[in-house]
Amino acid sequence: MTSPLRAASLAAVLAHPAVWRGGDCAPEPAAVPTGFAALDAVLPGGGWPLALTEIQLACEGIGELRLVLPGLARLQADDRDVVWIAPPHQPYAPALAAAGLDLRRLVIVRPATAVDAQWAFEQALHAPECAAAFLWPQGTLDERAARRLQVAARDGGSWGVLWRRPGQHGTAVAAPLRLALAPAAPGLAVRVVKRRGGEIAQPVLLDPDRPGGAPVAAARAPDRVVRVSATGRPEREHRSAQREGTPASATGRPEREHRSAQREGGPVGTQ
Repeated sequence: MTSPLRAASLAAVLAHPAVWRGGDCAPEPAAVPTGFAALDAVLPGGGWPLALTEIQLACEGIGELRLVLPGLARLQADDRDVVWIAPPHQPYAPALAAAGLDLRRLVIVRPATAVDAQWAFEQALHAPECAAAFLWPQGTLDERAARRLQVAARDGGSWGVLWRRPGQHGTAVAAPLRLALAPAAPGLAVRVVKRRGGEIAQPVLLDPDRPGGAPVAAARAPDRVVRVSATGRPEREHRSAQREGTPASATGRPEREHRSAQREGGPVGTQ
């Protein structure tokens, strides 16, 4: 029979931050809360790790950006920048601002080639003034490059995200966290494909518009939108294509509208 003293000693050892059991989440040295308690509960460190994360999309326009906006807003509170590299659609500035993002600290990069995009992503992860960097990769990403990106994120203390669009099946083994997103009631199903810890059998069901989460659109879309150039001056005005009463996504498209065709514009909120 185990004595109370021995049991207490064992409990003290297991409670040490350097020790983790396979059925539990591994300790994470640095993480930022996601803004969704149910998701924080299954992520190592209780939030988005300041490391490399891979997110696979079943389809676009399902609220994927609204899932990450609360974390970005928290990181920007420390006066650090957020960098998006090669996003597939034009970001919608009013929705991002409504979610709490500082557009003066949002940098949109449009590289000419996939090699340039990976280079920009790695440099952003290394930069001390960059809190988070997102990359929508073109084509495949070899494992050597993924390991290099993971090291850059750890060394720079940045949250790096590789977004896998529908049909892109490449995986970054070096990423300690991998999620798969799909539409589901009440809004979004988040499946933890890989984490340091036990397997999660069921996806986490989230409502991106739930109070305490990250609603990114006002009840009424604005009639006119002003795009901002890198100099901070209005670049041009255009009529919003958003129907009245339809919530806008951070990409500027109505939620659950999965058409990929979108008119390109100038950079939004860059500095």
